[in-house]
Amino acid sequence: MTSSKVKGCTSCDQNSVDTITKGISNIAILNDMSTCACCGKEGNSDDMNTCNKCQLVKYCNAACKKKHRSKHKKACERRMAELHEEQLFKEVEPEDCPICFQPMPIDAGQTSFMICCGKDVCNGCIYDMEMSKEGKNKKGLLLCPYCRTPKAKNGQENIIGTQKLMEKGNAQGFNMLAGYYKQGKYGLPQDYQKTNELLLKAGELGYSGAYSNLGNSYHFGEGVEIDLKKAKYYYELAAVDGDTNARYNLGCIEGESGNVLRAYKYYMIAAKAGDKDAIDGVKEGYMNAAVTKNEYANTLRAYHERQKEMKSDSRDEAAAIAMMGLW
Repeated sequence: MTSSKVKGCTSCDQNSVDTITKGISNIAILNDMSTCACCGKEGNSDDMNTCNKCQLVKYCNAACKKKHRSKHKKACERRMAELHEEQLFKEVEPEDCPICFQPMPIDAGQTSFMICCGKDVCNGCIYDMEMSKEGKNKKGLLLCPYCRTPKAKNGQENIIGTQKLMEKGNAQGFNMLAGYYKQGKYGLPQDYQKTNELLLKAGELGYSGAYSNLGNSYHFGEGVEIDLKKAKYYYELAAVDGDTNARYNLGCIEGESGNVLRAYKYYMIAAKAGDKDAIDGVKEGYMNAAVTKNEYANTLRAYHERQKEMKSDSRDEAAAIAMMGLW
């Protein structure tokens, strides 16, 4: 007996698939529905007006959002405070040197900002470049280890190069010029007010180190009256972006204010990033029973791991030569 195959109706199969797909789409649409926090009207989540501060509630239109503002204010502020705390104490991975790809040293004296290309480079890579055959051009001028552009020969060229970066909106260019004014460097007058104006601009453009430096201005009264509230504000802006020095300084301010547990929390994060002063602070907290044994052990372990990651023979040689005043 010969067996025969019965061919199914492809149209029916397709209808079945279409029905299932439509059902899934409908479920997705239903799951993406939200309710207006003011009037209770339902709508598609993507089309609704979200509270741009806390992102907690949605509204069917701007009018409902405005009408509900006073009722939502306390919950919004509470959530904003929670988000701020999460950002403050979030551990952020350090930036790497763009040449050797090791984590950048915390000590600003062990890094250099290249005004030719706008890159932060560790001194180890600069040292390697200068010691290599390719470290100078035919005219004997030292070359940038990143872009191979001849370095500035004098202060005037440094200022011109920095200003060119600023014209391009480079945040660290503003921070560098602020440093020149603070030190009265390259023939510029020492001007703390100008320094702080440039630091604020650099921070607004996205360089967290500038906010940390501005926090120092208010912390120590450099060109402004000492104002710990403002110092804390700018340190926090820097800390949110992972600035280690700012976290340590926040720990100092919190400790001076009697907020001991909060202070050690800052110290632990800074220590895990490799800050020596911070690990000393954590040790003190452990001795005073404000930091647990596990917290101290974990922080110490992370500190040594980060120190190891930041270490290299080239960086050690560059630091040794700098200590002797030869570089």
